[in-house]
Amino acid sequence: MQSDQNFNNLPLSAIGINDDEPELIPLLTNEDEEQMNNEKMPEVVSILPLRNTVLFPGVVIPITVGRDKSIKLIKDAYASDRIIGVVSQKDVSIEDPKISDLNQIGTVAQILRMLRMPDGNTTVIIQGKRRFKVKEMVQEDPYLKASVEPFSDSVKADKDQEFSAIVDSLKDISMQIIQQSPNIPTEASFAIRNIESPSFLINFISSNMNADVDKKQFLLEMNNLKDRATKVLEHLTKELQMLELKNQIQSKVKTDLDKQQREYFLNQQLKTIQEELGGNTPDKELSEMRERARSKKWSKAVEEVFNKEMERLGRINPAAAEYSVTLNYLDLLLELPWEEFTEDNYDLKRATKVLNRDHFGLDKVKTRILEYLAVIKLKNDMKSPIMCLVGPPGVGKTSLGKSIAEALGRKYVRMSLGGLRDEAEIRGHRKTYIGAMPGRIIQNIKKSKSSNPVFILDEIDKLTNDFHGDPSSALLEVLDPEQNTAFYDNYVELEYDLSKVLFIATANSLSSIQPALRDRLEIIDISGYTLEEKTHIAINHLVKKQLEAHGLKAGQLSFSPAILKKIIEQYTWESGVRTLEKCIAGVVRSVAKMVALEEKAPTRVSEELVHKALGAPRFMPDKLINNDVAGVVTGLAWNANGGSVLFIESSLSKGTGKLTLTGNLGDVMKESAVIALAYLKAHAAEFDIDAKAFHQWDIHTHVPEGATPKDGPSAGITMLTSLASIFTQRKVKNKIAMTGEITLRGKVLPVGGIKEKILAAKRAGIKEIILSSDNKKDIMEIKKDYIKDLVFHYVDTMSQVIDIALTTQKVKNALQITELEKKDSKK
Repeated sequence: MQSDQNFNNLPLSAIGINDDEPELIPLLTNEDEEQMNNEKMPEVVSILPLRNTVLFPGVVIPITVGRDKSIKLIKDAYASDRIIGVVSQKDVSIEDPKISDLNQIGTVAQILRMLRMPDGNTTVIIQGKRRFKVKEMVQEDPYLKASVEPFSDSVKADKDQEFSAIVDSLKDISMQIIQQSPNIPTEASFAIRNIESPSFLINFISSNMNADVDKKQFLLEMNNLKDRATKVLEHLTKELQMLELKNQIQSKVKTDLDKQQREYFLNQQLKTIQEELGGNTPDKELSEMRERARSKKWSKAVEEVFNKEMERLGRINPAAAEYSVTLNYLDLLLELPWEEFTEDNYDLKRATKVLNRDHFGLDKVKTRILEYLAVIKLKNDMKSPIMCLVGPPGVGKTSLGKSIAEALGRKYVRMSLGGLRDEAEIRGHRKTYIGAMPGRIIQNIKKSKSSNPVFILDEIDKLTNDFHGDPSSALLEVLDPEQNTAFYDNYVELEYDLSKVLFIATANSLSSIQPALRDRLEIIDISGYTLEEKTHIAINHLVKKQLEAHGLKAGQLSFSPAILKKIIEQYTWESGVRTLEKCIAGVVRSVAKMVALEEKAPTRVSEELVHKALGAPRFMPDKLINNDVAGVVTGLAWNANGGSVLFIESSLSKGTGKLTLTGNLGDVMKESAVIALAYLKAHAAEFDIDAKAFHQWDIHTHVPEGATPKDGPSAGITMLTSLASIFTQRKVKNKIAMTGEITLRGKVLPVGGIKEKILAAKRAGIKEIILSSDNKKDIMEIKKDYIKDLVFHYVDTMSQVIDIALTTQKVKNALQITELEKKDSKK
């Protein structure tokens, strides 16, 4: 048997019934409602069970009748007074309900029309009249009949202002729902605006609102009109909120779909245009990348990541920002030389020839490179060493990398670390950031197109750090042979093997390199060049280079060794040859100008030409101070530009033994002076000094060139000799210089920069040098030809220094330091 159906979505203002002529059933007016309420309710009514709807007083609804009992009831009622009782079922699944299966509250209804539908079903149009309450069942067959009693509102709320406000709100919200809902006809708003009766408005909205049968039955059973209106308002408010949210979501989805469809359409047009113009379309780009990947040498892990990203790229809209990010990432994976290596040249004789051709000296570095090459030749899987060339500027640390690369037959790449302060420069940025890039290590490997280049890390001592991170800490992984087999770049997100890369770091000083990083480096000290070495480099390399650079032929201009030595001594003051090259370039330019102007140009460089091209001499050779004055001693110093001589002067004046130090001295140098004085006081008798003198005279020690900061312990023995000379008034040996650290125990300790200091001593005309015995090894590393005119004194104690440095002869007009000396002088 067919169940009853709810035709609830007919126009709210009226129900059109198509027969011969449409019949309009008007809305309920106030008079109609008053007349309806005054009508007498039958004591017994036939009960029509409804499954899916609830009928409210005054409301007109269509229902389809399918059960035999219901059809019988409708026909009998339609033939008589057309009055029936309509009650909703508690359980819609019951096919033949009893009185106990029905709700207690129902609505008296009048059958307005009965129609036979084309499908054979019977449809009736009914209008609710008044509510009733079922008292008892009086008939079950052929259909239900029951005795009923009226069920009216307990409280009248017509004149209540709050009730009026609720009714107005119901109208407003209903109008909003009608406007926003696409399923409700627009004429429904006309019905809402024209309903005058508040109770009918509430019933009308209750019947048509989107709610289940139980909620509608609950509203029907409420006997307080105001409470019923409040409940309806609550439900409508929630329904409006849900409707607004639904419309908002639908609008957003529609906008997104419209945008995607527009982009797709435009992309298809762009693709067609590109094909017509012969350009690369996205599909063509992807196919080219797959073709490149087939011939790529890489691990299975890299291949899996590449294929996965390629599949992902194929699903991305080419106009999306993520498309270009993924495309760039895949392009990087393809360009990186994952397992591509250049073949090393194991010809040691050729490597030696290349290294000696490009660089003069630097024997330590050359020997180490040849050792590495020899071991690689014997055992091919050796890990590359991490070398660090430490030396003053201009000695060829950076250019040595190119020669090493040529000697080994490898690619060359250089990365400057000066001023680098962002850790991401080493490790790269994550792809999630806008403008993300791989780190400079990976970028340079990509540029070299080889996984075993010679990689120069230039100026590693100039690394800095800030809130972006510490790049020197990021280098720990790069420069550790145990870790760099799996270097991780944040952009690549894959491990890269750097163990075959020959890293060569360069630095001017080790002091600014953090200890953990310094521990990973194989330190090779590169000293400055001697005068003879600079002259050799200039003749064999620099002059030829500058003549070629300025368009002159080899026979058009020549430099004699004597002229080059003058340029080196008077116009440069450095350990390397960078300034020397600039000076040679200045002289060559002046001659090139004469040649270009077709003037008479010299073929040999003279002193006059040097002065004309370079101006007056910038530096004068260090001059020795004679030994006629007590307390003046020559020391040897080292700085970033190389070695220099350092004069220390001491004088005495009547006082209480106060020590004054001037000359822009650092703390370490001041401490050396204090130690030297303390040692002299403790050993005064040994050096024939009256202990009272230390309390009767003030001491002033000065180091000239006060604008230049000076520090370090190497002036210790020079301070000691100066103070010993001033208190004993003995002459300092002529043409002697010294360098060494002192202790309170009287020991002389070794210092650094020996080669540079010896070069400075030679320039100043020094003949004898005092050094710590432990510095003898440094002298042995210098070629004997460069030091054949020098005499070295190796000492262990401070007393040995004084014995060697001071003569037995006193200075002219020597001070009478003590009263005893005064009496002796009178006698």
